[in-house]
Amino acid sequence: MQQPPQRNNNSATSQITEQHVLISSKPYHFDENQLPSCVRSKLTPEEERSKRMKTCRFIEEASRILRLPRVATSTALVFFHRFYAVHSFAEHDRFEVAVACILIAAKTEESPRKLAHVIQECWKLKNLAKKNVPVVDGSNTSNVAGDTNTSTSSNGDMLSPPTADNISPRLPYVDKSGFMDTKSEEFVSLKERILLLERVILHTIGFELSVDHPYKFLVDLCKRIVPSRLIEYTNPTIPSPTTKSMMNDLVQCSMNFANDSMHTSLCLQYPPKAIAITCVYMSCQVCKMKPIENKTWVDILGSDIDMDILARKFTIVVHE
Repeated sequence: MQQPPQRNNNSATSQITEQHVLISSKPYHFDENQLPSCVRSKLTPEEERSKRMKTCRFIEEASRILRLPRVATSTALVFFHRFYAVHSFAEHDRFEVAVACILIAAKTEESPRKLAHVIQECWKLKNLAKKNVPVVDGSNTSNVAGDTNTSTSSNGDMLSPPTADNISPRLPYVDKSGFMDTKSEEFVSLKERILLLERVILHTIGFELSVDHPYKFLVDLCKRIVPSRLIEYTNPTIPSPTTKSMMNDLVQCSMNFANDSMHTSLCLQYPPKAIAITCVYMSCQVCKMKPIENKTWVDILGSDIDMDILARKFTIVVHE
């Protein structure tokens, strides 16, 4: 009797074992020193954090060019963080993982984009030198990933636009607009790697595609504390600001903090509700708001976490 063909054990998906799968539906508390890039690649937490944030800025800009809704962008960022809570940066090209995360998140949030279009736009964003070929949509690609004078390494360690000496429209597989030729070997090879990485990412995150973000929690919290006048301005003006004005200030600032938090590993360390409460708490400080008399922040926000500790950690990682 003929034996069935042997499975190719060299594929990336076949190398994923049970201990590599992150059960992402629960908060994944850890010390940053325990991240794979720190343990296996010997990066310091600061270096690991820097690479993570640079790639997140790339995902943000690529999502903007692709006109993805905010929730899809945030979901892509969460997938990226979860993936590199299991794998080291040295094991997979960060750029290609980011592209695959964008594709998965777009489909998950019912905003799918064509594979070829996503690859072309992301490749152009990563590699295009603005002095050589202008960006079609008028966006500035400089410093997208936080670097401007670095070259591309073999493992994709560089995610910012290279200098004029590093890339040229004369490349045979690049047209005058800076896009890859979809019939070129380079494009086909990149597409195959992205498709493979989609499967690797899905296995790594345990096919957990449902992601809760802080946005809903922080909006609900603002709607509870502002109309009921549980907070007030530290130095009230005359005439007194309206509820709508106070709500707009607090929600906008909280949203900005929440978006910044997505560039860090905080989404792996704390549940979205805790992050939302901290964003509102920090926004109140920025907007110069305080609890009304005889009330404390714990009374108003109802948090069982130490917001000062989380706020300090948030400030360090976001503004480092």
